[in-house]
Amino acid sequence: MHTSTRQSGFTLIELIIVVAIIGILSAVAYPIYTDQIRKGKRADARAALTNLLQQQERYLTQRNTYAAFPVGAASSTTPFKDYAGPTKAQSTHLLGAQECQVVGTTLPPIRDCVEVFAVPQANVDSEITLMAIDSQSRTRCTGSNTSRCWK
Repeated sequence: MHTSTRQSGFTLIELIIVVAIIGILSAVAYPIYTDQIRKGKRADARAALTNLLQQQERYLTQRNTYAAFPVGAASSTTPFKDYAGPTKAQSTHLLGAQECQVVGTTLPPIRDCVEVFAVPQANVDSEITLMAIDSQSRTRCTGSNTSRCWK
């Protein structure tokens, strides 16, 4: 008497099809995912810049001038948060403040205008190299895809 046993499991063809589908989905999904991560980090930088600009306005009301400081180097005399993120070690962007850019033919003094800017840390953003906003609400952006800077 011959009894047939039924085999259970996947055939090699079924396994190859599943692996191919996963490969195609990940090839499409990964670039979209990394782009969304970059957008989120830019949004954090924009929020940090607005916060720093508010801190500068408070500083102006107390000392009758804005304060300039190099990127990521706020000191005890300039009590500003100079990074975007929970801690400086985990920050995505370092912040700084400087005199505003030339307006027309004049360079406004630091007591009248300040520009706060964010520079991404290494490997954070391959498209944007600098985001800036000044106390007169003018924005500036540098990088290979500046259209994505303030969106």
